[in-house]
Amino acid sequence: MNTKETLPLNQKQARTSPDWLLEGVFYQINLRAFTPEGTLKAALAHLPRLAELGVTILYLCPVSVSDDHPDRNFWSPRQIKSGMDNPRNPYRIKDYYNIDPEYGTAEDYRRFVDEAHALGMRVMQDVVYLHCGPGAVFIEKHPDFVQREADGSIRNAAWKFPALNFDNPGLREYLWANMEWFVREFDVDGFRTDVSDAIPLEFWEEARLRLEVLKPDVAMLSEGTRKEDQLRAFDINYLGFGNAHQIWSSASALRKLWEERRAERPVGGSKFIWFFDNHDIANDDYENRVDKRWSDAHVRAALVLAFTLDGAPFLYNGQEVADTARHSIFGRLPVDWAAGGTPRGKARTELCRRLCRMRRDTKALTHGTLEWVDNDMPEELATFIRTLGDTRILVAINLSEHRVESRLNIEGVPGTPLVESGCAEIGQRIALEGYGYWVGEMQ
Repeated sequence: MNTKETLPLNQKQARTSPDWLLEGVFYQINLRAFTPEGTLKAALAHLPRLAELGVTILYLCPVSVSDDHPDRNFWSPRQIKSGMDNPRNPYRIKDYYNIDPEYGTAEDYRRFVDEAHALGMRVMQDVVYLHCGPGAVFIEKHPDFVQREADGSIRNAAWKFPALNFDNPGLREYLWANMEWFVREFDVDGFRTDVSDAIPLEFWEEARLRLEVLKPDVAMLSEGTRKEDQLRAFDINYLGFGNAHQIWSSASALRKLWEERRAERPVGGSKFIWFFDNHDIANDDYENRVDKRWSDAHVRAALVLAFTLDGAPFLYNGQEVADTARHSIFGRLPVDWAAGGTPRGKARTELCRRLCRMRRDTKALTHGTLEWVDNDMPEELATFIRTLGDTRILVAINLSEHRVESRLNIEGVPGTPLVESGCAEIGQRIALEGYGYWVGEMQ
């Protein structure tokens, strides 16, 4: 018997992930919101700016042909609620093997990936395999690619979309080949996998093996929190946007969640992307975007936290200019790029640029351990140290709107800060204004 297989999960070793992922800064592009045109060609013009900002990984929402079936019985509740009156949902796929003409051509997509690579950025493509559209091109020829009720009718998964049948080996081959097609034809660097927890883990493990034949340093991001994900299949997980807002306003809730995740997962297998806005959140917030509901100071403190926790930070399109425009994945509502010319937008862009540079230049933030530092204001104050070799980076962030003063149980003397705001005192005692922060090396 293999003793490794009998070990408790939290004693097993997670797979080794590529450095480009561990050191990366994610930036999600929702094409319908990213430019007024909503196309790959229009998005291409923004890539030099993103590279200059310090973004290293572009995560694209689905680009495969979406289903145009007009019957609202097959529309998700979110799609109907959006009021966009558009059957074309990018997460309801009709044809997995063609680029949606709404976004451009296969050659436009190829140029997008090539230009990203030329600028030093990787591209991760979002794929949607739990369900398809009712008009999916393969259903007539392969009726058993979708799940069926006892009477032979199609069984729907969540959101009222036809459920794909993973008991069918042919369906699995069809989807594995689709991922290989993206790598072979367009040279994508990895995948974000939609609702991956609802799909058998062994499907993703086999996908990984097949993809590594084509691209050994391929990376995979799971939209899910399955504990075994990072053993063999995935490199990093979503934390889940449902609780995202809570952890960005409560240091104790954040620490509790982090410690729970770490205790129940493989060694080195508790890597998550850190975000508080994305295509789902922006879509469901409608006119009440994060940058409207939160103060600017709160957003800035949360960004500093996202860039200093272990895992990888994630920016949503337009977040770097403090965009507040309504977005929807169900229709074209573009980023207000003019916001980048306002004082708030300029300050946000500069903070994001500085955080990207800090992460690039400070290996303790990408490869170091994380140890929480106790303080006597645990609800408001997040304090931890990132350590790599002799380098120790102290992070202290006030997640409340009120001034906090606290004692820290730390050794050493804080040096010059890498980033700081509203810090009146730092050392064995700390004083931070509302949403203040201090990040710097300990001497």
